[in-house]
Amino acid sequence: MKEYIQYISIDPNIRFGKPCIRGTRIAIVDILQWLASGMTEEEIFEDFPTIKKEHIQTALVYAAYREEVIKMVAA
Repeated sequence: MKEYIQYISIDPNIRFGKPCIRGTRIAIVDILQWLASGMTEEEIFEDFPTIKKEHIQTALVYAAYREEVIKMVAA
């Protein structure tokens, strides 16, 4: 995760503090939703020229990291 953190910024004034690709308003969740909806990397690059391959990789790594640290609490 350490090598990818350089691509992520969290600013409460941008997208309500959602983790975004640094220097953009594109949230990590946006990239994940595009991929989940079936968009290919090439389609994402065409629609959002500021997005690079390492940004997509960052979104996936971030999601995997979040999944790893989330714990279920029985109510």
